[in-house]
Amino acid sequence: MRKVIYWIHSSVDGFIDGPEGELDWPAMGPELSAYSLGLDDRVDTFLYGRGVWEGMSQFWPQAESMSDDEHDLAFAPIWRETPKVVFSRTLEKADWKTRVINGDIAEALTELKRQPGKDLLLTGGSNLAAALTEHGLIDEYHIAVHPVVLGGGRPLFADQKDRINLRLVESRILDGRTVLLHYQR
Repeated sequence: MRKVIYWIHSSVDGFIDGPEGELDWPAMGPELSAYSLGLDDRVDTFLYGRGVWEGMSQFWPQAESMSDDEHDLAFAPIWRETPKVVFSRTLEKADWKTRVINGDIAEALTELKRQPGKDLLLTGGSNLAAALTEHGLIDEYHIAVHPVVLGGGRPLFADQKDRINLRLVESRILDGRTVLLHYQR
């Protein structure tokens, strides 16, 4: 069965964006970029909630004209070519090889996991990740903890009803500043 891998950036105080939704603080150095691209190699489908999808779809289709960052330039063609699934109650359709699922997310993702192929990568967001975690559908958590205190924003783990025990598989420092935590459920 395919795995769902959750890849997220967090501040030291446990937020995935700033109090005003800022995402200008994660620094993608060469080691962190290589780690991220390595996760992309393991998967054949990207998973998003509507909010993250909207941000991704505004940037990645034309990233080369908006950025000269090496990571951005390496990831942009991968993003465009990789099939994507957006889970949303409100979005009806999406471009860029994207399927929208409006129904039961647990049922839909369980079916996706059963299909042949490589693993599935859930990037960013907290609401979809919380819902999938609640249903036991995320197999691996890859959390890049950046050396910044944001003082507010969306929490890394949205309200969870039950305790979730994870097993630490790996921890390491990337680019001399970011701590990578890799957990399995």
